[in-house]
Amino acid sequence: MEKIRISAVSYTNTKPFIYGLEHASVKESIDLSLDIPADCAAKLIEGQVDVGLVPVAVFPLVPNANIIADYCIGSDGAVNSVFIFSQVPVHQIRTLRLDSHSRTSNQLARVLLKFHWKQEVSLVSGDVAADAFVLIGDRTFGQKDKHSFAYDLGEAWKTHTGLPFLYAAWIANREISNEFKMQFNEALRYGLDHRKEVIQALPDFPEFNKEDYLMNKLDFSLTPEKRRAMDLFLAYIKELENTQ
Repeated sequence: MEKIRISAVSYTNTKPFIYGLEHASVKESIDLSLDIPADCAAKLIEGQVDVGLVPVAVFPLVPNANIIADYCIGSDGAVNSVFIFSQVPVHQIRTLRLDSHSRTSNQLARVLLKFHWKQEVSLVSGDVAADAFVLIGDRTFGQKDKHSFAYDLGEAWKTHTGLPFLYAAWIANREISNEFKMQFNEALRYGLDHRKEVIQALPDFPEFNKEDYLMNKLDFSLTPEKRRAMDLFLAYIKELENTQ
């Protein structure tokens, strides 16, 4: 039987899922690669994989996109790994440097600056100097107190909308059998149920509580509220594009 090709994010927030996929029977049915979020998205859009744990901002770009799992990367408030770090208070930000790793976090930053903080900013990339910059994932661990201002985008989204946020979902670009979906969900649940073992195997990060992050800050269940949040977020993105 041909294996299902899967791309997953290689950050700490995905470690429980990877643990489950590597310790459950579904491992015999998959070909798993680990990538940064932007590469997960590119592989899924281009048909290099069948399923990806991809940033939700790319959902409209994936051919035949359909969510196949009951689990995701989300938060209900502060997530502690998706930030705008700034040299100035948010209402003084005029230039924002984007993070090359994730389209969703860049779009979330833009949405919040426009609709929550009511700021008009110029966007830059690469090594260009800026008032503030977006940073996500493990590279943010222990960095919050090293900058003049740190804005947790999960917290800001919750304040603005009253909803949790859905950063990434397991999305397929073709029809996947119900039998595989059931096995896949069982593997993801197994990983989440063994987060204590995952945490013990992780390295310690200076000035960062990995247990609080994986047990409390991240919310892995794909709830109806998170789907509502995704729809609202995509609507905000479309509004942004229409005003440019």
